[in-house]
Amino acid sequence: MIKKKLFQCVLFSFLFIEKVFSAESGGMPQLNPEFWISQIFWLTLTFGILYVVLSKLILPKISANLESRKSQISDNIEAADKQREESEAKLREYEEIVSKSKIEAKKIFDQAREKALKDIGQKIEVLDKQIDEEIKKVEDEINLLRKEAPAKINKIAIETASELTQKLIGAEVNNSSISAIVDDLSKRSGDKYYGN
Repeated sequence: MIKKKLFQCVLFSFLFIEKVFSAESGGMPQLNPEFWISQIFWLTLTFGILYVVLSKLILPKISANLESRKSQISDNIEAADKQREESEAKLREYEEIVSKSKIEAKKIFDQAREKALKDIGQKIEVLDKQIDEEIKKVEDEINLLRKEAPAKINKIAIETASELTQKLIGAEVNNSSISAIVDDLSKRSGDKYYGN
């Protein structure tokens, strides 16, 4: 329908132009109706050849280029999506490895800590036993010295008293009487100092 109306408009235009320029004998040959048929022929032939060249040679190449670009872009998008998925999978795998490593490191640290505390506890026990043994030895030595001290002190006191009395009086005194006096004094004051 549209083609038919277009054809009618073109035909009406030609007829109108023919009437306008029919009176003119000279002028531009394009406007001379006598050349219009040849002009229409060459115009149709030129545009027909141009249409065939465009539709059969140029437009297929352009559409092929557009299709190849479109397919290349879609391939690139698919490759980018695939690489993104792979990188996300690698990132998840890396995070899992890191979390497992942290858990394992914490476990190893806890085991090492427990072992160190156990070793320290054992060493403390050994040291406590050694200290207790040393304290017992020292206490035994102190007790032994306590037992022996009064006799030694009495002996020293007797010797000192006999020497002093000899120097003061100038005569020897009987050691047995000095010994009895020292024993008596040590018994009186010994309870206070030695706990006897």
